[in-house]
Amino acid sequence: MSKHEWREPAEDGDVRLVTATRQSARWTLRSRLKSESEWTEHQPIDLDDLESLREVLWNKHQRRRVPYEFIGEIDRLIDAAREDRGQ
Repeated sequence: MSKHEWREPAEDGDVRLVTATRQSARWTLRSRLKSESEWTEHQPIDLDDLESLREVLWNKHQRRRVPYEFIGEIDRLIDAAREDRGQ
């Protein structure tokens, strides 16, 4: 299992905590605001979150912490999300 975490600013000035997990070639993502205690599971994963995850993985790949295979998987998910959106 591979776990990746990052923080990003939310619209209301709070901080959004995001956790992406890869287990058995399946990606899951959950998030919460720092002020909340409950995590929200995102299924399917939103395009913006996939793009943020790809950036996090790319940075880790540059430091040789993540295999390029993970980036390819996320790229395929991004392409599928864009097709669903009609872009």
